[in-house]
Amino acid sequence: MATIQMYTTTWCGYCVRAKALLHKLELDYEEIAVDDDPAFRAKLHDLTGGWTVPQILIDGRPIGGYTELWRLEREGRLAELLAA
Repeated sequence: MATIQMYTTTWCGYCVRAKALLHKLELDYEEIAVDDDPAFRAKLHDLTGGWTVPQILIDGRPIGGYTELWRLEREGRLAELLAA
């Protein structure tokens, strides 16, 4: 199975939603909290091309944030990504 990593902050509502969706789908993920890193936005941009949290990676490939994760699930493409 694919590895899921999610960069989060505690104050982010979309992070809470993304974690809830992954829990609902019973998918394991690694949460990387960036609350205490003042330069986290620059690091996220370098890693994923995005400035906001959550930033979600599947097998090291950035997929975006909560909206993109939700869309992939709704369209049935998340299972395909995880199976690849």
